[in-house]
Amino acid sequence: MVAFSFWTQDFLTIDRTLTLNNYREAFSDPIYRTLMGRSLLISGVVTVVTVVLAFPIAYFVSFYVAPSRKALWIFLITIPFWTSYLLRVFLWKVILGFNGVFNSGLMSLGIIDEPITFILYNANAVVITLAHAFAPFTILPIYVALEKIDRSLLEASRDLGENRMTTFFRVTLPLAMPGVIAATLIVFIPTIGDYVTPRLVGGPNGLMIANMIQTQFLKLNNAPMGATLAVLAMCAVTAISLIFVFFNRRYLR
Repeated sequence: MVAFSFWTQDFLTIDRTLTLNNYREAFSDPIYRTLMGRSLLISGVVTVVTVVLAFPIAYFVSFYVAPSRKALWIFLITIPFWTSYLLRVFLWKVILGFNGVFNSGLMSLGIIDEPITFILYNANAVVITLAHAFAPFTILPIYVALEKIDRSLLEASRDLGENRMTTFFRVTLPLAMPGVIAATLIVFIPTIGDYVTPRLVGGPNGLMIANMIQTQFLKLNNAPMGATLAVLAMCAVTAISLIFVFFNRRYLR
């Protein structure tokens, strides 16, 4: 893939002469910069939303559910894995559609007079669909990290005068941070390369860099440019992930 990014293609003929023209075009063409920035933004928002919503669920299961029932809760959390990813995306189209379940329900309750249009075929729909699809991936690692916390440390914190809030931020959260980091990377890395969800629910304003890579390979017959965009996306994800891990290590110290 890296080698392809330095080549050029004329229909079915690959010119293996090394060149940087693909990278120059990728950095100079506004559409590539826009798609890359949108992809990083959507992936970041999906990651934040998913982790923020998953942590309370994992915390509840770990600290408040009886040990005999934790397996049942984990079973319920993993149920979305039983259905096809593509099927779940199509179901969100039904839910968020102009005459979908969400709009029909709000109109029947008298909350809105006409269907809401900003929740489908845009970046908002992509965020909602991806957050639901990757929710189990975030809940499970955070739950495992919380389960490993020695409860006596929390009791010691309370004995030393800390309240529940300060105990959470000074004891529970730092000890659970490895699970949070794992959940963050598990969501952020694959979402930037997702092209099915943006294609089905994103519309023109919700397309991401992976859709352009697919177009370059399969429609424009320009594998070198597709490889270039793939390499740039990989480098961007790697750099952001390493920065995130670095700052979290400093936080844990």
